[in-house]
Amino acid sequence: MYSILLKRLSNLLCVKSIVTLILTSVFAYLAAAGQVSSHDFLTVFSVVIAFYFGTQSERLHEQGETGTAPKP
Repeated sequence: MYSILLKRLSNLLCVKSIVTLILTSVFAYLAAAGQVSSHDFLTVFSVVIAFYFGTQSERLHEQGETGTAPKP
């Protein structure tokens, strides 16, 4: 259980994850400050989240087919 948690934490620190978290934080701040309309926020946030989870899902699918981790 601990090794799974540690592996997920290390995966969270990859570059794509960091960019996603920073972008989400910045847009959340701008939306709260009234600098970005809710429509623009929803559009950008949806694209980022869809891309992030799409690539994660594809990576897991490739791992399942080959039994090995794909190269980054």
